[in-house]
Amino acid sequence: TLKECKKEEKMDREFQKKFKFEGSINVLTQMMVDPAATERRGGGKNLPLRRGEILDVIQFTNQEQILCRNSQRRYGYVPRAVMLPL
Repeated sequence: TLKECKKEEKMDREFQKKFKFEGSINVLTQMMVDPAATERRGGGKNLPLRRGEILDVIQFTNQEQILCRNSQRRYGYVPRAVMLPL
């Protein structure tokens, strides 16, 4: 619906501002959180982790972290160590 679209656009703009992300938001691939990983609360710029969750990869930022989006359209960094390719 129109209301949901506007909400998604607003969340995307907030993400771009918070993470200083320029350009369009493209999903590079999808990865899964390791089912054996410990669940973590999100905080700051980190995304909360749930075992077995499928995340959209937005950017491979560095050797330690990946910028991802979850199913609730929340953005944040996730440690590479807990991510598995699909």
